[in-house]
Amino acid sequence: MSALIIWVMGAVLLLINIMLRTRILRLEARLKELSNPQEQLTFLRQQAAQKDKVPALKALRKQYPELSLIEANKLWQQVQ
Repeated sequence: MSALIIWVMGAVLLLINIMLRTRILRLEARLKELSNPQEQLTFLRQQAAQKDKVPALKALRKQYPELSLIEANKLWQQVQ
């Protein structure tokens, strides 16, 4: 009987995990839709004038956490 309860609880936790992960992915997608690439480019240009590539990309990703490293690198290539 206790094995059945543990199995049911595990299944419930798995379903909750899937639902929350889906919600997070939707929220991240919405955040990317709302972010303005021009603001990101302007910020990166300011950082590029003061810093090298790696510190500038770190500052950009700290300012815009929704950006992946690949996306930040693509923006850097546009700035250069």
